[in-house]
Amino acid sequence: MTSSEVLLPTTRRALLHRIATAQAEGRTPSLVAAVQRGGQIGWSGARSCVDGHEPDGDTQFRIGSITKTFTAVLVMRLRDEGLLDLDDPLEKHLPGTDAGQTTVFQLLGHSGGLAAETPAPWWERTPGATRPELADVLGEKPSVHPPGHRHHYSNPGYTLLGSLVERLRGASWAEVLRREILEPLGMDRTTTQAHAPHAGGWAVHPWADVMLPEPAEDLGLMAPAGQLWSTTDDLLRFAAFLAQGDERVLCASSVVEMRAPAAPSEAGDWAGAYGLGLQVVRRGSRTLLGHSGSLPGFLATLWFSVEDDVAVVVLSNATSGPLIGTVAADLLQIVADAEPRIPEPWRPLPEFDEELLALTGPWYWGTQVHGLKLIADGGLEFQPLRGAGRGARFRARPDGTWTGLDGYYAGETLRIVRAADGTVDHLDLGSFVFTREPYDRSAAVPGGVDAGGWRGLGA
Repeated sequence: MTSSEVLLPTTRRALLHRIATAQAEGRTPSLVAAVQRGGQIGWSGARSCVDGHEPDGDTQFRIGSITKTFTAVLVMRLRDEGLLDLDDPLEKHLPGTDAGQTTVFQLLGHSGGLAAETPAPWWERTPGATRPELADVLGEKPSVHPPGHRHHYSNPGYTLLGSLVERLRGASWAEVLRREILEPLGMDRTTTQAHAPHAGGWAVHPWADVMLPEPAEDLGLMAPAGQLWSTTDDLLRFAAFLAQGDERVLCASSVVEMRAPAAPSEAGDWAGAYGLGLQVVRRGSRTLLGHSGSLPGFLATLWFSVEDDVAVVVLSNATSGPLIGTVAADLLQIVADAEPRIPEPWRPLPEFDEELLALTGPWYWGTQVHGLKLIADGGLEFQPLRGAGRGARFRARPDGTWTGLDGYYAGETLRIVRAADGTVDHLDLGSFVFTREPYDRSAAVPGGVDAGGWRGLGA
């Protein structure tokens, strides 16, 4: 790490103060955290109730539902290989369940309407052998809502996704995970069972400073929903992959796809949403991506901000106490606000199309002005020039049209419409006509343009 990558002493002091406060006020036996920026770990710290035994970046903690993000990546790999479509009903690939009408997409985004938990007894504190079959995981009434109607978090839904991976790969979920994610990313301290050094799980009495050991059960079929143990070092490697993609695991465009909200948020929860195996949280003007996790004796959170190029992991060995998600968000904010990301130098495009360059500049929909720009990778950006409005980036298609990538025009088609003499008449964006001049009489404006033209008050 170069000197420019080391956080300032004041920033490091603020980070340490935040985790020290979290450990003390949250009354957790231990807490470890780490911050990454620019792909490098810039700070790590820990607190413990036992002098001289603070955890470090190599100490395993149970990470609970962060496991779901790993499972989601495995499913996206199957999609990218053409082995399934996200809109496929589960029944097509995993027949015989009572949730077969639910699509893969709905399972990934928790909109399949399945129950939040398995039938009793509580699956997190009982051996996986208690539920040897999928029918034992789903119960007699697996659905509590119609599929696709609302976001409803479902742990059994990720058991189904893990079983789907096993069916299509012909190997156990754990083996596929190791082979397709952990080994390529160098995450050799992320495992399905604890390997020393690891923390023990504890419950802290709510009204007295005493502790009780928590069991660490093998979750069996529920493993894809919450089985994994990991470390801050390993999870920051995973965060770097989730921010940028890695062709050995999942391409950047598929990782970006995972970040988009997959279902409307619950009423009143406008600050949070869920993508495909990723939580999406708004904190002020900042978007945080990642996942939280908990199992008896453990709490965990991974957050990253693509815009700030900062990732944070916080792990704790208490069933409840410290608000891990808030702590992780605070650590990210401390770094991003105190030491903002330095922008990359502006550089000209390596190459460009002369015909596209001629199309740049202002275009009018009626009297509203938009600006067309060339951007990197041969794309276009079309944005309103006055106030808020509809805009998007566009990617070229082989047929000469352009597809919207985001915003209101995501998925919509932009066409360059030419007159009989080959000159550009107008732009057609989802049937909206954009001309070089407001209500250009020489262009094909829907409804035509008044023959008298523009006029003043005395006309």
